[in-house]
Amino acid sequence: MMILLALFCLLPFVLLLVSSITDEKMLIQNGYSFIPSAFNFSAYKFLLQDSNSIVNAYKVTAFVTILGTVTNILLTTLMAYPLSRKDLPGRNIFSFFIFFTMLFSGGLVPSYMMWTQYFEIKNTIWALIVPGMLLTAFNIIMMRTYFTTNIPDEVIEAAKIDGGSESKILLNVVLPMSLPIMATLGLLVGLSYWNDWLNGLYYVTDADLFSIQVLLNKMLLDVQFLMSSASTGMGSSLSASLPSTAIKMAVAVLGVLPIMVIYPFFQKFFVKGITVGAVKG
Repeated sequence: MMILLALFCLLPFVLLLVSSITDEKMLIQNGYSFIPSAFNFSAYKFLLQDSNSIVNAYKVTAFVTILGTVTNILLTTLMAYPLSRKDLPGRNIFSFFIFFTMLFSGGLVPSYMMWTQYFEIKNTIWALIVPGMLLTAFNIIMMRTYFTTNIPDEVIEAAKIDGGSESKILLNVVLPMSLPIMATLGLLVGLSYWNDWLNGLYYVTDADLFSIQVLLNKMLLDVQFLMSSASTGMGSSLSASLPSTAIKMAVAVLGVLPIMVIYPFFQKFFVKGITVGAVKG
């Protein structure tokens, strides 16, 4: 049963990879298959024809993902820990303000004006890190709930009796007991940064700052434009011969492959973080 369930999870990725290296004519004629009748790597040749852009995009995405994830977890912890303390003055007011942002937002236009005109982050690396993901109310509430339900007040009181300050209690007592939730949120935030392309679409026009998702999306749009031009008779014969379907599959492979390689190393923390709130007998 476990092998069968594992195959259900694995086979879609195998089909995705096989389809990206299958000849376009065979895809159109025979549909998708796990065993292609003809191989064709033209989709990857098209996407990797400017390998420097791909490598630079991976570097930008890796830097943004690492820095954004570390900063997000740091700010989330510093916000969630005080909110988990029942003796914090104005605790309910701060919690209300945080929860309010989960229900309502200023909208895209005010956000764009704020980030570009007042914070001036357009066409900077911060445009891929700050807007919408550097600190989120959902993560704060999740971590605050973990602190409240899984770290006994007696432990914190004992640390106070031993002369520990608030900073020492957080660093030496709370954080070592919070590795599961930090790893879980780190994985979720890292995936969000890796898959994000909206911030690049809104705030970045400099090609040197394109993330891998923005670059692949741009390539996909270029292919669709060339295909539509060829269908109207305005494009060249090269445009008509582009493997549009295989390119879509190759784009997905290039976007998801690094995450598939890294994820197994964090899986144990992710599973432990999910089950940490389970009822214990």
